[in-house]
Amino acid sequence: MTTLASMRNDADIAEVRQRVQSAGSSFYWAMRFVSRAKSDALFAIYAFCREVDDIADGDAAPEDKRAALAEWRGRIARLYESGEADVSVARALVPAIQRFNLLRADFEAVIAGMEMDADGPMIAPPLATLDLYCDRVASAVGRLCVCVFGDSGPNGVAVAYHLGRALQLTNIMRDVVEDATIDRLYLPAELLAARGVLVTTPRDVLRHPHICKVIGDVGLMATQAFVDAEKALTKCDPRAMRPAVVMMRVYRRTLERLRADGWRLRPPAKGLHKMVLRAEKLALAFYYGLV
Repeated sequence: MTTLASMRNDADIAEVRQRVQSAGSSFYWAMRFVSRAKSDALFAIYAFCREVDDIADGDAAPEDKRAALAEWRGRIARLYESGEADVSVARALVPAIQRFNLLRADFEAVIAGMEMDADGPMIAPPLATLDLYCDRVASAVGRLCVCVFGDSGPNGVAVAYHLGRALQLTNIMRDVVEDATIDRLYLPAELLAARGVLVTTPRDVLRHPHICKVIGDVGLMATQAFVDAEKALTKCDPRAMRPAVVMMRVYRRTLERLRADGWRLRPPAKGLHKMVLRAEKLALAFYYGLV
């Protein structure tokens, strides 16, 4: 029997799926190899992450960003306390939370990570702060995802921990030029100091002759995180964790490309180059999703 509530939920899920697909993320293709119930849940998680990330990256004043993120914190609280949801993304999360036992603490960790960005531009954080940031904005998302994949035990959580860091560090290296244009620099202070790079402004740091060596040092951190994630994956259900393997292979290819390019600074891909990279991601997703 089709009810008004189920029709509304279907509409919310359809809206969320469309938003994720329109974003062009490799996440979309990795999620194509799971059941409809799981993909609906994963798309809802991604849409939530997109919502709070857009707040943190927006042009609003820090206090307005804080208020908008606090609104989402309240929204998550209401989902767990009463099941109340007032926007499509929150409504799409309701069945995901109920069916896959997603933890409130992980949603709140993601919001806390976005608050770190919203408070002001992050510039050369200490390694401990960067690790906390990676845990909140990436590993926490992984912890939500492995619950949906169906392997949320200690080994699945280990995958989330290591793979989240590997993916986030790869993003940091890939986006270092783009981040500098908005006065952000996620390269850790200790690695910059070890290479004699004086932290002034992000754009000045990127002009330092040793900046590629610093990025290479972050690359070593990401490489080890990928190795640790792969070890953890061997202890997991391979079928359940197939989407994690797809994401790992896609991002590992990005890391390999950065290494082959000598860790040189590059602006964001555009035009034909962007289309080629997207096609490569699609090919990798299908290959590792089907093997």
